[in-house]
Amino acid sequence: MSAETLIALVVFLFPLAYSPGPGNAFFAGIGATQGLRAAVPALVGYHVATFVVTVVIGLGMGATILENPLAAKVLGALGSVYVLWLAFTFVRAARAKASSAEPARPMQRRVGWWAGAIVLVLNPKAYYIIAVMFTQFLRPPNDDHLATVFAITTVFTVNNLVAFVAWTIGGRALTVMFRSDRARRWIDYLFAATLVGVALWMAIPLFE
Repeated sequence: MSAETLIALVVFLFPLAYSPGPGNAFFAGIGATQGLRAAVPALVGYHVATFVVTVVIGLGMGATILENPLAAKVLGALGSVYVLWLAFTFVRAARAKASSAEPARPMQRRVGWWAGAIVLVLNPKAYYIIAVMFTQFLRPPNDDHLATVFAITTVFTVNNLVAFVAWTIGGRALTVMFRSDRARRWIDYLFAATLVGVALWMAIPLFE
């Protein structure tokens, strides 16, 4: 991959990675409630899934999902339900803080790697973004197709990782800035509302 192509790819990916979406809201919420260290397993799961799914699509093996409207809708429905469940966990955490007689503390239960992987796998919009990326940056003829797919996949995955770590740290910064129990409860509600919005956004193709 040439330096010019690399720069163009990063510019293409930057707004996609840093704008609000299921992954960003998910990791910002973990950061707010538990901190960066607790988010590490989910970050690993999400980005291992990202790498695998991106390679599969780059090699042309993801065509079944992308070309089958029913498969895309099933994934979208499952993804929407899962993101709504994540929103519910933030509401539940906020209510627990409100009803507790003790000072509110961040949730201690760590989110597993599988949770991060599910956020990626059940988001069909991510599949289409990946397909568009390869359409733009994997142009035939290419004598080293496999190496180019892996290069693009690596840049895509690392770019996402940097963005999501930044969102996780940003979520944590909110709880540092607003230390009161009341403020932290409202932060939980904020991330819950964001996830509900994301879930509705993911569900739009179901009605098209």
